Amino acid sequence: MITSVKDRWCLHSYYTLCPYAPDGSGRLLLAGADLATNQGEVLILAPDGEELDRFGKHPVTPSFWHTACWQSWSPDSRFVYYQAGTLQAPITVRRELATGAEIRLAGDLEGIPPSGEPGISCSHGLLYAAGYGDNKWKPDEAPVPFLERRRHGMSEVRFDPPAEKLILSTQDILDRHPERDRLLAAEKDLQGRLGAQEGLTLMTYCVRWNRQGTRFLFYFGNHCVVRARGEPRVAYIFTADRDLTDIRLALDISFDRRGVHWGWQPDGEMLIGYGPRPDGQPGTCLAEVRWDGTDYRMLSEHDSGGHPSASPRDHDLLVSDHDGPAHDNVVFISRRSGEILERVPLPKFIGDREPRGRNPLRVCHHPVFNLTGDRLLCNSLPNQFATPVEIQL
Repeated sequence: MITSVKDRWCLHSYYTLCPYAPDGSGRLLLAGADLATNQGEVLILAPDGEELDRFGKHPVTPSFWHTACWQSWSPDSRFVYYQAGTLQAPITVRRELATGAEIRLAGDLEGIPPSGEPGISCSHGLLYAAGYGDNKWKPDEAPVPFLERRRHGMSEVRFDPPAEKLILSTQDILDRHPERDRLLAAEKDLQGRLGAQEGLTLMTYCVRWNRQGTRFLFYFGNHCVVRARGEPRVAYIFTADRDLTDIRLALDISFDRRGVHWGWQPDGEMLIGYGPRPDGQPGTCLAEVRWDGTDYRMLSEHDSGGHPSASPRDHDLLVSDHDGPAHDNVVFISRRSGEILERVPLPKFIGDREPRGRNPLRVCHHPVFNLTGDRLLCNSLPNQFATPVEIQL
């Protein structure tokens, strides 16, 4: 089923956030942009595509073309949370759907936990200032200077009363990091080349919750280091419980190790993503690891670096997508055999080749299962207007 809204460029927010209402009503949570004015807003659609509500009009930022407004449901479907403001001065909004009453506060929120408030998030603006999306180093656009590591990191977001506070800084994580000495040595080497005023582009980013809302993963590193700086790639995946009493290093994909797009499987115990091949062969593979860093294994030789998920309905069924002009498919993969079961082609860009950066001429498919696993929602770009497509399994 194709879900379109007249004259609106529409996305669901991200493949780790379920756009279907938790109350089982089948309502869809999307965001749409008016291409003529570059204004974005949050949309709620009925299962048949009828528009039920729209709100939150604001100018879009480059991140909108990738993750929309980071819109997400509260566990009881009473509230919707979404992102407004700018990358340098973000605003998080909680809207009560029945009354339209909103609470707005400064700060980021990449989706509310499935178990409800408080939220935990990091600075999305730091990620973009480091070159995410356009591969350009823009330190002047960072909401907080990168080297002021005690001023950025992980924040707690509350709405009753409204408050946002830093609860774990990037410096805190560096101080307790199991490879702290290696990172400091790499930073000293970088300073020897670029000057003492420079340093590694370290940040804390990409909070992703399990479906139970009991644990989340987060990244620590530079993620999208600009090559001209000569920095080594730094990317570690940690997991934590809600009150940050149990923080574990789950996966190292730094320096000469590669990997991307790690999220949770439905059991809330295992992560899934692309990482190094455990057999010592070069390249990456689709893999899984337990939240505490144990039981790492390859699931499939599929190595697109796309956005993988596991079905909450069928333990054998995995889904991912391809990235690149020759690969515009959503793919279904068998956990048991590692083989591709089926490909569903969807358009993902306009023109002869995929445009770089975050812009309205390309989308990521970001396939996401509904809560029961019988439907899958994907982004697509069949014409000038991005249009989510629902696949019934």
